[in-house]
Amino acid sequence: MATENKLHFWRRNAKVPGRFLKDTPKTNIANIKSKKPSTFHEFARSTNDAWDIDDEEDNDFFTPSHPSSIPAQSHSKPQTPRLKVSKHFTDTEPQPQPLNRLEPVSTEICPDQLRIDGEPTNGRVVKSSSDAQLNSNTARGTLQKQQSLPVRPVIPLVARISDQNASGAPPMTVREKTRLDKFRQLLASPNTDLEDLRKHSWSGIPREVRPITWRLLSGYLPANMERREQVLRRKREEYFGFIEQYYHSRTDEHHRDTYRQIHIDIPRTNPLIPLFQQPLVQEVFERILFIWAIRHPASGYVQGINDLVTPFFVVFLSEFVEEDVENFEMAALPLETQRNIEADSFWCMSKLLDGIQDNYTFAQPGIQTKVKALEELVSRIDEDVHLHFKKCEVEYLQFAFRWMNNLLMRELPLRCTIRLWDTYQAESEGFSHFHLYVCAAFLIKWRKEILSMSDFQGLLMLLQNLPTIHWGNEEVGLLLAEAYRLKYMFADAPSHYKR
Repeated sequence: MATENKLHFWRRNAKVPGRFLKDTPKTNIANIKSKKPSTFHEFARSTNDAWDIDDEEDNDFFTPSHPSSIPAQSHSKPQTPRLKVSKHFTDTEPQPQPLNRLEPVSTEICPDQLRIDGEPTNGRVVKSSSDAQLNSNTARGTLQKQQSLPVRPVIPLVARISDQNASGAPPMTVREKTRLDKFRQLLASPNTDLEDLRKHSWSGIPREVRPITWRLLSGYLPANMERREQVLRRKREEYFGFIEQYYHSRTDEHHRDTYRQIHIDIPRTNPLIPLFQQPLVQEVFERILFIWAIRHPASGYVQGINDLVTPFFVVFLSEFVEEDVENFEMAALPLETQRNIEADSFWCMSKLLDGIQDNYTFAQPGIQTKVKALEELVSRIDEDVHLHFKKCEVEYLQFAFRWMNNLLMRELPLRCTIRLWDTYQAESEGFSHFHLYVCAAFLIKWRKEILSMSDFQGLLMLLQNLPTIHWGNEEVGLLLAEAYRLKYMFADAPSHYKR
C-alpha cells in the first residue's frame, strides 16, 4: 500500500500542501467510542499543560529565606513528568531507570566524535574549552526495555553530550581537524561572517568551539571581535542587575504562583542526570526562569520552558569542564565562572524564546498552529500513517503537543538535542519553522511500528516512549537530512501541488 502511494504521489490529490483530502476514505470507528476534546482549551485543561503536578509539593513552600538566596529544595525523590490525557489516556510513560555506560560497538566514523574508553573519572576544571574532552560517566543501571529496540549498549546521557554517535571512533580524524580549523579561522576574523558560520554549523559544530559559536548564532554576541568582550561584560552585569531588582519579589503575592510552579518543575528537569539535581544548579535554573517570566508578562512561565535552559547550560559549562559533565560538582567552579555561565544561559534562552514566544502565550496559539500544520503535512507525506491515526482515533495533539512545547527534548537524549540545536541555530527560523519538518520526519521514521499497532493505547504508549535512547550523531544527521528534504519539497515548492 505504502509503495503504491509513493508511486502515484505526484498524480493524486494534487492540491496545496497540507490540505486535508476531501476524498479521503472514511474509516470504520464504530467500535471505538470516545469523546475527544472539542477545543484546544478543553485539551489543555485536561492535560494541565502536559505534566502532572502534585499538590503535596506545596507544603511549606514559601519559607523565610535571605533575599539573595533560593528556598531550600525538597529532598524527596523528584517526580517523573508524565503526559496526562483525556478520556482514553493512561499513564503510559514508564518510570525512567538508570543507564548503563556505553562500550564502543562500531568503527564507523562521524564528524566531531569522541571515543569512550578507560574508567570514568571525576570532572576537572580547565581554563578554556580548547582542550576539554567529555568522556564516559559512571555506570547507572539498566534502562527499561523498549519496543523494537535492538539489543545494544546504552549511551550515557551527558558524558558524550557534545559530539557523539552510536559508535566508538578516534577522538579526532583528519576531516574533523580540518572542520575545527575552519571554525577557528572564522571565529578569529575581525568580523565573523555569520552566514559562512551558519553554513558550516548546519552539519554540526565541533565541541571545542560550540560555546562561542552558539553565542554568535543566537545573536547574543556581535560578529565584531573587538566588541565581544565589552558586550559580554555589559550583558552579564545587566542580568545580575535584574536579579537584584526582581528576585526578592518571588515570594510576593503577585509572583507566588509563578515561582511555585518553577520550584516544582526544576527537580523534574532531566531527573536522570546528577548535575541537574544539585541544589546549586537548581538555584541557577530558578533564577533564570523567574527573571525571564516576570520580564515577559505576556506569556509568563509555562511548563516546558525549564527544559530549554539545559542545552545552553551544559554547553557553556563544558567550556570549563574537562571530563564527566554528568557528575560534575558545580561548586568546584569559581563563583565568577558560575555567574557567567548563568548569565549567558539566560540571554541565549531569551533569544531562542523571542522567536517562539507565541508557543507560550495564552492558549498557546503557536503550538495549536504547529500541531495542525504537522497533521496536514503528514496527511500529504504519508497517507497511510495519517489514516491509521484516524482509524484508531489518535489526535495529533495527544502526542505532538509535547513535541512542540519542548522542542522534542523529551523524546531525545540531551546529547542529541545539543546536536539538533547546532542545526536549528544555523537554519533560518530553525526553532519555529524548520522544527515542524523535523517533527514530521521524526514521526514518519516510526511508520512501521505505528502501522503495526491497531489500538489507541498501544499507539500512545509508543508515541510517548519512542526508543531513541541509543541515538547519536548519525541518527540525528539522518533525521535532519530527511527534514530538509521535506522542507524543500513542501515549503519551498508549493506550486508543484496545485491543480
